[in-house]
Amino acid sequence: MAVDILASAPFRVPVLVRIGHGSSEAVESASDAIHYLQNRWPHERGHHYQQAMRLCKEAAQGLLPTEVAREAFIAAAIEAYVLA
Repeated sequence: MAVDILASAPFRVPVLVRIGHGSSEAVESASDAIHYLQNRWPHERGHHYQQAMRLCKEAAQGLLPTEVAREAFIAAAIEAYVLA
């Protein structure tokens, strides 16, 4: 089942992540977070990753405040050791 992802409202404060050995990158919205989680995330994906995917999708659909998704994304980034 496809999920309609809207251009979600920006996070109050961007979340900085470092994927691999590159520079820090700013994740600025739930839509950005979904992109990172689906396409840039390390292969080890735990409980916080699953929760962040669910909450970011809900926020991008306008069903949840973006700051709830931001906090879930931060927890996933800490779990994956990519929070900059």
